[in-house]
This record gives sequence, structure tokens and C-alpha cells, in this order.
Amino acid sequence: MELIHWLDTVLLGIPAIKAVMLISLVCAVGLALGKLHFRGVSLGVAFVFFVGILAGSLGLEIDHDMLIYAEDFGLIIFVYVLGLQVGPGFVSAFRHGGSSLSLISLGLVLFGTLLALVPIWTGGLTLGESMGILCGATTNTPALAAAQQELTQLGRPAEGISAALSLAVTYPVGMVGVIFALIAVKVWLRHKSVDETREDDEAFIASFEVTNPAVFGKSLKEAAELGSGNFVASRIWRAGKVLLPTADTTLQEDDRILVITHPKQMKALTYFFGKRDNTDWNKSDIDWNALDAHLVSERILITRKEVNGRHLGALHLRQRFGVNVSRVKRSGIQLVATPDLILRFGDRLTVVGDAESCKKVAQELGNASGALEEPNMITIFLGMVLGLVVGYLPIAIPGMSDPIRLGLAGGPIVVGILIGAYGPRFHMVTYVTTSANRLIRSLGLSTYLACLGLDAGPQFVETVMRPAALGWVGYGLLVAFVPVVLFAWVSMRLFRKPFSTTAGMLCGAMANPIALEYVNESYPDEKTSIAYTTVYPLCMFARVIIVQLIVIFFLS
Repeated sequence: MELIHWLDTVLLGIPAIKAVMLISLVCAVGLALGKLHFRGVSLGVAFVFFVGILAGSLGLEIDHDMLIYAEDFGLIIFVYVLGLQVGPGFVSAFRHGGSSLSLISLGLVLFGTLLALVPIWTGGLTLGESMGILCGATTNTPALAAAQQELTQLGRPAEGISAALSLAVTYPVGMVGVIFALIAVKVWLRHKSVDETREDDEAFIASFEVTNPAVFGKSLKEAAELGSGNFVASRIWRAGKVLLPTADTTLQEDDRILVITHPKQMKALTYFFGKRDNTDWNKSDIDWNALDAHLVSERILITRKEVNGRHLGALHLRQRFGVNVSRVKRSGIQLVATPDLILRFGDRLTVVGDAESCKKVAQELGNASGALEEPNMITIFLGMVLGLVVGYLPIAIPGMSDPIRLGLAGGPIVVGILIGAYGPRFHMVTYVTTSANRLIRSLGLSTYLACLGLDAGPQFVETVMRPAALGWVGYGLLVAFVPVVLFAWVSMRLFRKPFSTTAGMLCGAMANPIALEYVNESYPDEKTSIAYTTVYPLCMFARVIIVQLIVIFFLS
């Protein structure tokens, strides 16, 4: 009895301690349950939300101001670090071939939104209920946060609670509905494979025989100026010897040249040099150092902050050290090492040259793996401050009485994307280890979901017992299923995308990592994850903006 009295009066009697303990307990139990799988499917971190609802429905509560603070702070951390991670790939996708996937995914977002608005126009659902169903069916909690915030600002906090409750009912439907839709697509379209040219920036290695008389005697610099494409020459085999080429190296008949380029330029380079040989240089088990006894191939890390944000060509590594940089690995993707490539802290350069020269380049660039483990917290905290400033800047829309704001969800993710993509140009260190990124995101999302569940819990049981809840489930399944099937057909039949790319795009457009995990386990293909990360930030951002516009439109 004394222990219970002590817990009640000392620990639980202090609001801050009670809040931390209850939120942490909800997160711990929810994450533990999230590891359970049924037929390969798990709710994952979403279990935290449902444990929070259970705790709230049992009467467990914390100070409301602390609840709102923890909920908002968790959301800010999650969306900002997410934007920081996907920023480079997001911007690159728009510049190099991701436009078709972005167009399809935006079409899915708009169609699903219109589908969710039908019950409002017909009077079947309230605005808050429809917004919750839309966010739940698309498993998009940041969009819910944006809708709730706008509803509160316009004097409709009760509608915000309704949105949270309808999301709680339809969230599981959204997660499994996309999986059911993908299974239906596979059966319906018979999983027909479609040829697709790679559209990303990833480097491709190939070797050619110089048999085109038009390039005999031409230097590599002149070859590049002839419009043969963007490539980096790594090695030249000539008369049984391996040469380290420079811009002034001339091409001779029967030379064999190893180049790094983009996949889409292979056809032009084959015509230009004359003939491509059949060697597969993109295998992971190639021993590059065995190609020549005098040259070594080293992978060197950029860990000197002075190098961050500089162009590769500005370092003059070839002139100063006599080495060639053939490619740059960043976030698991191989990039062509062109002179105008902006280097980032944490990039891994493949350097070809003699052993002593490579050692000097390593000293120049840092190459200290331990430096990558040091978290760059300045960028994270400063970015969140800028994100909140941007989130509350009023954006005037012609024809609307009230301006819109990106809010807690939209502002930080936009700033995170911009800093992740362009921060190194201003010598900002944006590198965060994968494990640290996942830790911060998990902490933020778990805290947000726990608080969201605790806030909605007291009214959840009463709401679920209503006949209307069954309608929410049915309509949520419709919003989750129909757009996915329709735009899968658009992607595979009209845009000629393969199933792996289509599935990743659909999971990203629906913000559904659970469905992505299902696809990766069933059909392992890197194209799936690449497509997911290409469209996810755009669709997340679009939904956050769209729900605010809808709320303002119906309540203005």
C-alpha cells in the first residue's frame, strides 16, 4: 500500500513525470506488439496508436497541454528527419526521369481525394469524418495533423476529434487494403513484365572497343565535346597494358576503354566508340585491383567538412595526385563522378591510381569512418526552427478568404527536403547515419502516435459502437482499394512500368510502408524501394496541402 501511495502521490502526482511515463509505456507496448506478424503482415509502429487508444479508453490520461506539446514535437521531429533523408533523391527524381512516376502518383492522390469527398457532398458524412477516413485509408497521420490543426484554427475542434476517431477505425483498413489491391493487380494483370529503361542517376559501368574511325586520334576531351554523352573513363587497355586516361589521352584503333556513365547513354556510346564487349562490370564480386598490378582501386570516404559542398572538379585530384575518380556512392546509389558533381559529407569515392597517390587522396578527403558516427545535431535543430517558420507563413490562394499554412507537418518536411538536397551547397553537413535517422524518426513517430491515441481514446469505444463506424470501415476500404487498382493499370498499361516499380510507386503514394514491406518480401527488387522514395515526399506534401485546402473551402 505504501508503494501504491508513493507512486500515486510522488511520481504520478507530478504531471511531467506522469506524462513521460505513460507515453513511454504506450510506445514500449505498442512497438513490442508491432513486431508480431500474422501471415507475413504486421501493423508495425501503428500498434502504438491503438495501444494509446486502449489506454485512453481505460481512463489513463495526462495533462492536456503536455499531451499536445509531446504530440506536436514528435510530429515535427518525424517529418523533418524524413525530409532530410529523402531530400537528395526527391529533387533528383524531378530532374532525371521521375516525372512519370510523380504524375501517376499525383493522379492517384487526386482521385482518392475526390472519392473521399463524395459523402460530404451527399450529406452522408461530416467534414471531419471524411478527412479522417481519407487520412486513415492512406495511412497518412501528418495529413491528419494538418487537417486537425486547420479545423481547430477555424473553430471546429470537435470535428478534429471526429477526424482522429474515424482515422483510428480506418487506419488498419488502409494498411491491409493496399496489400489486397496489389494482390488483385497481380492476378488481374497477370504480372506481365514490361521493358523499362532505367531513369535514375545510378552509374553504369561498361567497356567498349574503339573501332569507329571517326574517333581515332581524338582526345577524351574532344570525344566528350562531340556530344557522345556524359561519361568518365576509368581505364584504357592498349597493347597489353593498362593506362590511366586523362582528358588529353587520345583514342587509338583497337583500344578497349572502361567507362562509367548513365544507362540511357549506352546506345549512343556504343555507336560512338564502335562496339561494346560482353563483360559485366556491374557485378559486386569484381576484384578491381586484379586488373593491373600497378593500379589500385580504393573507396575513400569524405569526412573533411571543408570538402562538403564543393564540386568534384574543383578539387583537381587528377592534376594534383594523378588519380581518376570513377564513381561516387551516396545513400546506396552509385553516381557518375562528373566534374560538376557536388560532393557531400559521407560520400564514398572510388579512386583509381597507384597506391601512394590513393593514400594522399585519402588524407585529402579525410577517410575517417569514425567521423560519420558523430551526429550533426546543429543541422537538425536549426532545420526544425526554419521548418516551423515556413510552416506558419501565410500562403494566399486567389479566391479564398483565408490563407493556407503548411503547418507543423508541411513546413518541417519541406525544409527538410530542401536542406537535404541543397544544404551541402552552403557547406551544411546534412549526413545522418541510417541507424540514427531511423532512431530519430521512430522516436518522433511513436511519440506522436501515442499522444494521438491517448487523445482519441476516451471517445473511441463509444464511437466504434455506433452503426456509422461500419460505414467508415467500408468507405475506407473503398478509398484504399479502388485508386490503387485503377492507377496500377495506368502505370503498367499506359506508362509501361513493370510490376516492381508500379508496386513501389503505389505504396509511396499511399504512404504505406507496411505494404512496401510485403512487396519487398514477396518480390525482392530494388526498383520497388527506389520508386517508393521517389514519390513518397511529393505525395506526403500534396496530401498535407490538399486537406488544408479542403477544410478551408468547406468552412469558409
